[in-house]
Amino acid sequence: MNSLQHKTKPLWYKMDNAAMIYSAIQRSDYSAVYRFSAIMTQKVDPKALQKAVDKTMVRFPGFRVAIRSGFFWYYMEPDTRAGLVVQKDIQNPCQPVRFGTKDELVRVFYYENRISLEVFHALADGTGALILLRTLLAVYLRELGYEIPYLENAPDLNTEPCPEEWEDAYPHYADSRVKLKMGERKAYHQTGTSELFYTLNVTMGLVQVDNLKAIAQKYHASITEYLAAVLIQSLMACQRREKKRKEQPVSLAVPINLRSHFPSKTLRNFILTVRPCIDPELGEYTFEEIVSQVHHFMRLHINRQEMKAYITQNVALQRLPFLKIIPSPLKNLAMAAGYSMLGDKPYSTTLTNPGIFSVPPEMQPHIQRMEMILGQSYTPRVNCAVISYQNQMTITFAGTLKESDVERDFFRWLVKDGVKVKVISNREEPAGCRTV
Repeated sequence: MNSLQHKTKPLWYKMDNAAMIYSAIQRSDYSAVYRFSAIMTQKVDPKALQKAVDKTMVRFPGFRVAIRSGFFWYYMEPDTRAGLVVQKDIQNPCQPVRFGTKDELVRVFYYENRISLEVFHALADGTGALILLRTLLAVYLRELGYEIPYLENAPDLNTEPCPEEWEDAYPHYADSRVKLKMGERKAYHQTGTSELFYTLNVTMGLVQVDNLKAIAQKYHASITEYLAAVLIQSLMACQRREKKRKEQPVSLAVPINLRSHFPSKTLRNFILTVRPCIDPELGEYTFEEIVSQVHHFMRLHINRQEMKAYITQNVALQRLPFLKIIPSPLKNLAMAAGYSMLGDKPYSTTLTNPGIFSVPPEMQPHIQRMEMILGQSYTPRVNCAVISYQNQMTITFAGTLKESDVERDFFRWLVKDGVKVKVISNREEPAGCRTV
């Protein structure tokens, strides 16, 4: 165990704006848990991994916390239980967090050559979790005897945690003269047959980044913009087959890492979403038109000025005087009810792309690829997560619907457009899933 005791560690952590929401809306059939996995080139040594976890978690106190309900707000305090125990992997990942039990907010799993990290979204966004995972993998490889240098894009284990790493970054940028709210128009939600309780169907497509990038550039789009357009088109086709009298807009929630726009070292949540949207009631759209719409929407709305206005609105709600005096149970009920009625209705699904997982050259031969999985939404639809490592990208759909229409249409379009895809799935009969 690292001897560093971290004298500057606070006795409790005030929740950021996103953490308050995730904690209030958590329930047994909804999972605000996401997973990152590293597929190693060798079978995992559980004992070495446990030693690496013990050494790494000391340096990341914000990930070793328990959520408590105060009189007015949820808050986080250091988890005084025994250290985080590495577990053999489970069949259905990203299980919901159950408050009031011994459930961990951070979990580490292994199976064969896979190391997986699961994080409850109230603790951190994907950027913070990837820094933790990158550090853990480096320490694990050192435990195996490999010479791995200290990482430029991760903390040194022998240093004290910087206060900025665990700060709530949102209030620092809540000074816009204008407050903006996300649109609340109801978007299309995929319908289908729900699986048994928390049976998470996962389908992954493995593609080469250079191949995908070349195809996206044909449409003058980035990889994320191109994939968003393919996903929107797949959802539009799914809705069309339902033969509704009036079709609803198809909208995506695409998280944006605010650290790219505002200087912050926080490992906690510091994201906003943008919502590219196509309304089929306006008429028929070619794929080229969908890509163009998504491209221009993203370029128009991802800017410091608009994002500060959204941050200001979100923080202002948190600062309302009357909210401060409402007891926590009532406040949480109101937030959960509000999210149930409005929270995920304005978008059809989520598409997240945390980007390229980068490691120093000494680590590269030990990692085959990376994976990301999102937990179950309030509604039993599929979510899409994308992550790259070197020249390989993994595109993952996860949800609790028995039908695989969206995934099938999505990957079929990629193949039709010239992208070589290898599809793998945990479904017993993965319709439309094959190596192409």
